[in-house]
Amino acid sequence: MSSDEEQPLSSSSSSSSTPANSHYIGRKEDIIRASRVTRLVNGCRDVLVLHHQGRLYAMDMRCYHAGGGLQHGDIEEFNGRSCIVCPWHKYKITLAEGEGLYQAVDNPTLRPLRTEWRSKGVKQRVHQVTEVRGDVYVTLNTRAEDVESDRYQNHKYRTAFCDEPTRPKT
Repeated sequence: MSSDEEQPLSSSSSSSSTPANSHYIGRKEDIIRASRVTRLVNGCRDVLVLHHQGRLYAMDMRCYHAGGGLQHGDIEEFNGRSCIVCPWHKYKITLAEGEGLYQAVDNPTLRPLRTEWRSKGVKQRVHQVTEVRGDVYVTLNTRAEDVESDRYQNHKYRTAFCDEPTRPKT
């Protein structure tokens, strides 16, 4: 692993102590090997934690649009921004901010069409990832404003495969 991967990142950080209100996700090496894991965090939120290009990201597991399981989505770059693409309807969601992206056409009468990627704003709730001595923790984003992915955080959409792993003994 390169030293670049060990540095604190915009969506994850390294620390020497476990952050308050954080939830153990697993060993960093296991997440890197799997590239993505899902967990039921705090008994109330299905979270996807993924590793992409040396960074760890966490977001609500179900797509804001129709609840598709993002753990099966491809990662692609749009205007230099890493996005997960929902496998159900191909919605693009930035990994770092949770913004929904769409391809806009300014003037549909011009040929060939000229398109550009634009933001719909934050649609997917993203969470803080912290690494402590090789263990990965998530601190839930509890900001009061509603985010569209919140609607899929209830028992109707809860999945059986989201298990809280056992915290390592220290």
